[in-house]
Parts: sequence; structure tokens; C-alpha cells
Amino acid sequence: MTDNKTFQQESSILYIVPTPIGNLGDITQRALDVLSSVDVVAAEDTRHTGKLLSHFNIQTKTFALHDHNEQNKADILVERLLSGQSIALVSDAGTPLISDPGYHLVSRCRQAGVKVVPLPGACAVITALSAAGLPSDRFSFEGFLPPKTKARKDKLQEIAQVERTCIFYESPHRIIPSLEDMLDVLGPGREVVIARELTKTFETIQGMPLGELILWMGEDENRRKGEMVLLVHGYRQPGEEVLSAEATRALTILVKSLPLKKAAAAVAEIYNLKKNALYKWGLDNLD
Repeated sequence: MTDNKTFQQESSILYIVPTPIGNLGDITQRALDVLSSVDVVAAEDTRHTGKLLSHFNIQTKTFALHDHNEQNKADILVERLLSGQSIALVSDAGTPLISDPGYHLVSRCRQAGVKVVPLPGACAVITALSAAGLPSDRFSFEGFLPPKTKARKDKLQEIAQVERTCIFYESPHRIIPSLEDMLDVLGPGREVVIARELTKTFETIQGMPLGELILWMGEDENRRKGEMVLLVHGYRQPGEEVLSAEATRALTILVKSLPLKKAAAAVAEIYNLKKNALYKWGLDNLD
């Protein structure tokens, strides 16, 4: 591990700088050092980023780079980088390029031989996945669902039999239509987790079968407000046993003192599960 107590600014570097998704305390010291020392900050919304910089007493000038001008402005920034300047790329929140602008700029930088340095930091996708309780060994981020019903259902059909966890962003005014389309395509039993207002005062992470989740969302309009991440459990083969967190935890404990087959049989009896499903889970997940 490198311990850089003093940040060393270099020239001709594009820094990819994540910014907080809600809680300003989540920004890293390295991000602050970069934002303070670069020649310019390329920002999705200069007014929004200006407030962030002002909060941390950073005086660096900003340059607007958003979806509507990125292809035209990317070359200007590449020229500045090639002339010896360094630039920090930020979006309104989270990690740039993750459903945010920046792809064209980074692509052109790499084509031009400009060094691109990514900083780790806030990302709503990973934050939500880490607390959702869904399988995280295989997952895909699918961005925003399409706004129109036909296109949205077509997209959901694409992932209907995908076995990995699929993650989407969604807006408050489309959350109910999107869940209803999920219900039509995926069925009422598919487990879905909604993570809203992550890192903020009213952070909520709720998971349940789709049929129940829609009812839960409809009970309180506050549950339909804020920035949202939807996480969809992967497809299960017909008849595949659903193992609860309690059952797998019990198996994890018992295998420390029993052979896996005996431990699986004991847990199956306690939780009324099939021992073969527990045994297979143990083979796949336990050393």
C-alpha cells in the first residue's frame, strides 16, 4: 500500500474523481488534493460542482462537460492536457462515466496517449449492492431503464433469465410504472431490492418479492422520492431451492465442527429445506 502523505501534482493527466452521492463526508482526501491542484475541473454541472468546491474552499476553475456538448468539447480538453495542463473530471455525484458523461473524453485521451488516473470513491451501484443481501459474486449494471413501456419491457425480457444480479437506476416519477412492468415480465415472486437516498438522512434499503414491493411502495409517497437504485435477483431454475440468510449462516457455523454432508442434513431439518441444495451451496461457497 502506498502512503502519499503529500500529494504530488503531475502535468498532462486526466484524473477521474468520484464525488459524494449525498454525504459530503464521503469525499476522500486524495480527491480534495486533486481538485485543489489541477488546472481545471471538467464538471457535468458547473453550478452544482461550484457549490461542492466552495464548501471545501477550493478555488479551481470549472469547465462545463455534459451529455449535450461532450463530443465537441472533448478535443478542447485533450489539447489542454497535451499542452501540459492537468484536469479533474467530475459528475454531479458518484463516479464519472457510470451513467454520467465522460466516456468520449476518456476514450480520446487514451487515443492521444494522455495518462488517465482513476480515483476510487463513491458509486451508488456498489454502495447499494453491498447492503442489498442479493448475490454479489456476479452482477451487471444496466443503467437507467428506458422511459417508454415497450422499450422497458423489451429490456426486462433481456434479463428475465439472466442468473446474475442486475442493477438499474430509476427516477421517482417512473418507479411505479417500472416496477409494474417488472411484475408483468419477471413475475410477483422475483426478489427486488430498492435502495433510495443512499448516504442521506432518509436512506432506505428494502427488499421483498415484486408483488409485495409494489404494495409497500404504494403505502407511503415518501418511499417514491429521491435517487433510486433497483437490484433484481437473478433467475432461478424452476424448483431451485431458495436458501435464507439464516440457513446459510447456520450451515457456515456447523461446518466448523461437522462434515459438510452432516451439517447440511442438520440445517435442512431445522429449516425444512432440501439437504442437497444446502450441500451444493456449501460446496460452492465454503472452503
